[in-house]
Amino acid sequence: MRPRISPGRLRELGPINWVVWQVLSKAAGTDDAHLFSTLGRTRGLFRGWLHYSGKLMPGGRLPRHESELVILRVAHLRGCEYEMDHHIRLGKRAGVTPEILDRLRTGPDAPGWSDKHRALLAAVDQLVRTRDLDDAHWTSLAEHYDERSLIEIVLLVNQYEGLASTITALRIQRDGV
Repeated sequence: MRPRISPGRLRELGPINWVVWQVLSKAAGTDDAHLFSTLGRTRGLFRGWLHYSGKLMPGGRLPRHESELVILRVAHLRGCEYEMDHHIRLGKRAGVTPEILDRLRTGPDAPGWSDKHRALLAAVDQLVRTRDLDDAHWTSLAEHYDERSLIEIVLLVNQYEGLASTITALRIQRDGV
């Protein structure tokens, strides 16, 4: 499938976004992170989105390992291979092993999760499926997280679900393709 909007280069990105794209591509372990070279075409909007995204991950309060669990579960549920590729690499740095990745694909009912991680993943599943959390899931999640972290979890799930939709709708190709 061809991208609906081609990744930009210096002319389309402008000098600031071009440098940002170069740095983020290297950090992602690729020569061209198509997500950034495509979204970078929006100029200032791209930088605002990066700021917001960066405040959630990696700059959020959740431990990085838990953020990666959330993101990878969202990517799996949405069938977003681009997000999966990128966050498998990042997840490894945060302790997401191949065994944990297999459990993530199975979901919160897979054996081996702590009560905290089971509650987190069950909340992700319900948010993605229904766009809401029922009282039982909220109460279970609130046993492990404070109010600020609860808000952050909801924002993180929705950020990466929206990103999966953006990647899908724009037909952004996986890096290296």
